[in-house]
Amino acid sequence: MGFEQIGSSDVAEVGGKGAHLGELSRIDGIRVPDGFCVTTDAFQRVVAAAPSIDAQLGLLSRVRPDDHAAIRTLSAEIRHAIEGVAVPDDLAAEIGAALARLGEGASCAVRSSATAEDLPTASFAGQQDSYLNIAGLAEILRHVRRCWASLFTERAVTYRCRNGFDHRKVRMAVVVQRMVFPDAAGILFTADPVTSNRKVATVEAGWGLGETLVSGLVAGDVYTVRDDQVIAATVATKPRSVQASPGGGTHDTPVEPRRQRQPVLTDAQAVRLVRLGRRIEAHFGRPQDIEWCLAGDDFHIVQSRPITTLFPIPATDDRDNHVYVSVGHQQMMTDAMKPLGLSVWQLTTLRPMHEAGGRLFVDVAPTLATPAGREWLIGTLGRSDPLIRDALQTVVDRGDFIRSRPDEGAGRAPAGGPPTPIEADPDVVTELIRHNQESVAALRREIRALSGPALLDFIVADLAELRRLLSDPRSMQVITAAMEATWWLNDHLEAWLGEKNAADALTQSVPHNVTSEMGRALLDVADAIRPHADVVAFLHRVVDEGRAGDGFLNELAELPGGREAHDAVRGFLDEYGMRCAGEIDITRTRWSEDPATLVPVILGNVRNFEPGAGRRHLEQGRQESRRKEQELLTRLRDLPGGQQKAEETKRMIDRVRTFAGYREYPKYGMVSRYFVYKQALLREADRLVRSGALREKEDIYFLRFEELREVVRTGEADAGLILERREAFRSYEALTPPRVLTSDGEAITGQYRRDDTPPGALPGLPVSAGTVEGRARVVMDMTRADLESGDILVTAYTDPSWTPLFVTVAGLVTEVGGLMTHGAVIAREYGLPAVVGVEQATRLIRDGQRIRVHGTDGYVEILG
Repeated sequence: MGFEQIGSSDVAEVGGKGAHLGELSRIDGIRVPDGFCVTTDAFQRVVAAAPSIDAQLGLLSRVRPDDHAAIRTLSAEIRHAIEGVAVPDDLAAEIGAALARLGEGASCAVRSSATAEDLPTASFAGQQDSYLNIAGLAEILRHVRRCWASLFTERAVTYRCRNGFDHRKVRMAVVVQRMVFPDAAGILFTADPVTSNRKVATVEAGWGLGETLVSGLVAGDVYTVRDDQVIAATVATKPRSVQASPGGGTHDTPVEPRRQRQPVLTDAQAVRLVRLGRRIEAHFGRPQDIEWCLAGDDFHIVQSRPITTLFPIPATDDRDNHVYVSVGHQQMMTDAMKPLGLSVWQLTTLRPMHEAGGRLFVDVAPTLATPAGREWLIGTLGRSDPLIRDALQTVVDRGDFIRSRPDEGAGRAPAGGPPTPIEADPDVVTELIRHNQESVAALRREIRALSGPALLDFIVADLAELRRLLSDPRSMQVITAAMEATWWLNDHLEAWLGEKNAADALTQSVPHNVTSEMGRALLDVADAIRPHADVVAFLHRVVDEGRAGDGFLNELAELPGGREAHDAVRGFLDEYGMRCAGEIDITRTRWSEDPATLVPVILGNVRNFEPGAGRRHLEQGRQESRRKEQELLTRLRDLPGGQQKAEETKRMIDRVRTFAGYREYPKYGMVSRYFVYKQALLREADRLVRSGALREKEDIYFLRFEELREVVRTGEADAGLILERREAFRSYEALTPPRVLTSDGEAITGQYRRDDTPPGALPGLPVSAGTVEGRARVVMDMTRADLESGDILVTAYTDPSWTPLFVTVAGLVTEVGGLMTHGAVIAREYGLPAVVGVEQATRLIRDGQRIRVHGTDGYVEILG
């Protein structure tokens, strides 16, 4: 197929690269060297002619992504088989005729173009091979076979394994394109590849062919362009270039000394190139990674692919500047959420939110625009997460992104300020919990008999009850009282006694903390299992076999001691089975739905603890808190005015111990309701599957709540939309959401601006006092945690589902978190030194390394 026959809909025939080149050749003003594609049908025909390849593909499909030796061996065997296959005569004749149209003896680039390459969700850049300056039919055919074989290079196979692509379904086309022999070449990113800013383009340029830059042979010149101006340029020393060889192929050659420090492009050329890039970007509708070359004064475009690493920008219907703060960083849930989860969360909060990349964001630009709003917002978020504070301050300090306007009323605080705190009355907490429990019990009773549109209407009405509970003024007063008492204690005791983060020790084993009680309850489950060797051995088999679901519980009950173990697990699930990792997403699998996920944690407790550890843990925390209280009060009384200071401090200690535990309860009540909703919605999904409206129950996860409501009403669903949403969610899972994102697409990470962090240490936010040294265990999935007593847990974030691990570890390090987020609250109650908000902790700290966590001062040292 000639480029003139090819468009973006032809990926199945010509692969991603070929389809993009066909589209590029249609854009006015864009020069694309002429060429054609050998289609995937040719590849299929050739592969089918070698039966051994099919058997090898079967073996390859069963190889794990980390089995490098097996991948290396099998991929080499497949490549050898493909390169040895003869090109059929009729195909060779077609290729020869297409070559003749390019010109007698034309030199060509022969380039791989896989069907899973240069896609919006996975670029596969550099995974297959390209060959330059190839001439003559025999050599072209040989290199076409080499391109086919390159579908099975070790790096390409590993990439597909890790990203879930089926080796049998990925096919290879080959691009044959007239060579351009350029003076210079390089890469253009139409969005800044570091900051993701869509208004900033980056050009990299080197002498000769672009392979000098792609291979890393030399560093190229870098031009940064914004609004048709070069705003920064770095001219590199370019001692080498890649040039076409007279006999075919390419060679590396030295650059003459006078040109090594000479700029490759003029500013005018860089701006002209970026304008071409903007035209290409507009055609494809998203930022592009473009390969270009310059011959004389003409730019030729030889490839364009989507930049797949950029985080999407929330869609708006205006041209205003927006500043988006991540909701996930506040909720300790930075994973992508499915559409049903996103919409139910928004129905829960009723706060205007924006979606991008399967995550939620709040636009804070209007609040940042006024002096009072700015002070309140940056101060409030800054207490919780200094990196968000610094990122917002960075935007404000630029002065040109947010248009400032006066406060609406002199000295007026933004609406929704903190409620008046209350004194320490434990009955308030007890009553709030009782009301929540009664409300959930009523929900369970009333929802049982409902189905169809009545069920969806009922859930909408009950969400209003959930919002009422979450916004109950007394509930807000309790939470605010605990937070303000914590801040008062930390500020005053540091000023009076030099005691940093004093409230941390005072909040150990506080009453009514449903999340920390859950961690201790799982220790009690281990106590019921530990005495029974057959039960322990059976549970180890459950883990080794990778079993899922709750089927193992029935088998467990048949073993000696199994009934007691079964009842202990069931009792735990009755109380806490609605929880799971990422629980604010209603679509996530709950522990009650898959109790097997808890088995590794239970076995860890059996191994690491003695009987009665849960009760001892609680009592030790109480004693440590009482001891610290008496020590502080005694020291205060020795100060000038000490009696009054001691009395004030005692009131604040009573307040924080009475109210701090309740901080975790509203979320527990919310996820309890979510699980009831989910069970009812899955029953409805069953009916939709039986009627043929849905293919499987989980399809409802990829519909927004209002869309599901309409499907239930009409009995019809858009299968294409559901498939599209599934594919989009898969791509979102690979993205890392920024804390702060602007409408230009710029991800602003923020920095810790302090000078008390030792050189080489990783700075973070101190949330639980103390210093501990131990082995780092980098854990991304709590069900795969293999922890020993004294280990330090290092992870991206924790939510309540991680609490059972806290009883084992000696310290905590997370990439996300704040003073009042889950990990911080539970770490303080358990007395674990903790530092959160440590950027890239899971990459910078290797599993098994020895580290020291400074929970009082907020940094982590890597000891080796």
